[in-house]
Amino acid sequence: MGKRFDLLVFDWDGTVVDSAGHIAASLQAASADLELPVPSDQQARHIIGLGLIDALTYLFPELPSARYPDLAERYRHHYLAGDHNVRVFDGAYESLQNFRASGFQLAVATGKARRGLDRALQSTHMTSIFHASRCADEGLPKPHPDMLLYLIETMGVDRTRTLMIGDTTHDLLMARNAEVEAVAVAYGAHPRELLVEQTPLACVSSFAELAQWVEAFA
Repeated sequence: MGKRFDLLVFDWDGTVVDSAGHIAASLQAASADLELPVPSDQQARHIIGLGLIDALTYLFPELPSARYPDLAERYRHHYLAGDHNVRVFDGAYESLQNFRASGFQLAVATGKARRGLDRALQSTHMTSIFHASRCADEGLPKPHPDMLLYLIETMGVDRTRTLMIGDTTHDLLMARNAEVEAVAVAYGAHPRELLVEQTPLACVSSFAELAQWVEAFA
């Protein structure tokens, strides 16, 4: 039986690496630094994957845009201070290698900036695993379909042969907007109940379960 998909597109934070908690904590610390209302864990996790402007508008609708750079700088300070503690999810590295060996093309679509993703790929030794990537500062952020459409065109595949894999509703909405199928992972930033509302093909609880699903159905 042949493969259903040719291109597997992964979100990064909360999907490949266990960084959602660190992102939320860094955002909370940055808010406290600037004496802004500190978002709850749920609020901070909700914006993971969005572009910077969309995230800050959601969390701080009354904050003047002139203060965005200060908040972004404090966030980067706290995130980089603990960046070395971010780890790849159990089984992710081996599974991605197996996906590639099985003939899938692999890509990343992330709300990270290019500099941040390149640093993360290098620190996790995954630079050579992915065939392509697209970041929030290179086009339009999620849930706009721009990232997926760019990767589909770059890799020369049909959207019907593309699968988006992510841990947030932003990932799933991006896939819907691009007319691409999606699988949700419920071990990252957004709770399972919100993910299943977007009717993905599946909602898995671990990277090992994701690998089993890909082997059986992708």
